[in-house]
Amino acid sequence: MNEPFPLIVITGPTAVGKTALSIELCQRFDGEVVSADSRQIYRLMDIGTAKPSPEEQARVRHHLIDIRNPEEVLSVAEYQSLAYAAIDDIHRRRKIPFLVGGAALYLNAVIKGLRIPDVPPNPQLRTELEAFAAAEGYAALYERLKTLDPTTAARIDGRNVRRVVRALEIRLATGQPKSELEGEDPPPYRVLSIGLDLPRDQLYARIDARVEKMVASGLIEETQRLLEAGYLPTLPALTSLGYGEITAYLRGEMDLPAAVERIQIETHRFVRHQYSWFRRMDAVQWYDALQPYTETIASHIATFLHENW
Repeated sequence: MNEPFPLIVITGPTAVGKTALSIELCQRFDGEVVSADSRQIYRLMDIGTAKPSPEEQARVRHHLIDIRNPEEVLSVAEYQSLAYAAIDDIHRRRKIPFLVGGAALYLNAVIKGLRIPDVPPNPQLRTELEAFAAAEGYAALYERLKTLDPTTAARIDGRNVRRVVRALEIRLATGQPKSELEGEDPPPYRVLSIGLDLPRDQLYARIDARVEKMVASGLIEETQRLLEAGYLPTLPALTSLGYGEITAYLRGEMDLPAAVERIQIETHRFVRHQYSWFRRMDAVQWYDALQPYTETIASHIATFLHENW
């Protein structure tokens, strides 16, 4: 076995077709999927996360799906460690790992070997900081971060209270700015990154259709089961795309057409955020998902593996 070991990355915005492509390619190249999706980690949340179906998972082995309950947290550092373990296990069995997903932070954590500060969550401090933001406004909390860690503050959106709180948590716990603790330590993989893309209007149309299909397939019932099981609607998992809007519908705060439209609009917004991350990713070979792309991508991968495996 020659180093560096190969790793195939399949990425792109939500609803672009990553799952179908990855399953086709894994079957061709004796591969297994390592999920890079920040919501498919949760058990009991299948429809709203567009999780690969049981039939799809039976066709190709998937890793890092259904590994946390909805109330549990998976830090990026934990994800990185689990992903490395899964990839190394796949290599040991002489199979090809396919890292598949649209969560750019997860992808970069693996591909670039991001050094992530090992600072466990401090619930009391988080509650205090979130209460401060609620009382004084997110801008006031962001000003605190700009004072204590201006470099990190310049890299994140001050309106994202969760990220601001995390940066302050690291600074207050370690006495060092988050920016000084970070860096990169790339793993021993030779990476081929494949991206699927669509014209924005085509992608939005596909998203809208998928949201309607999710509702028709049982998203309301899935959300109801989670709430009836005692999972709080304020949990990060249940405030994510789809679940938060359906919870509002179940509470009578909006009608179903309004909830569906809100999911569609927020997913469009999420896609725009994804593209801002993708623009910063290195050496991705992008393919138009409106064109016949499978054979071209398969040929590209075959050449890559012939040279690197």
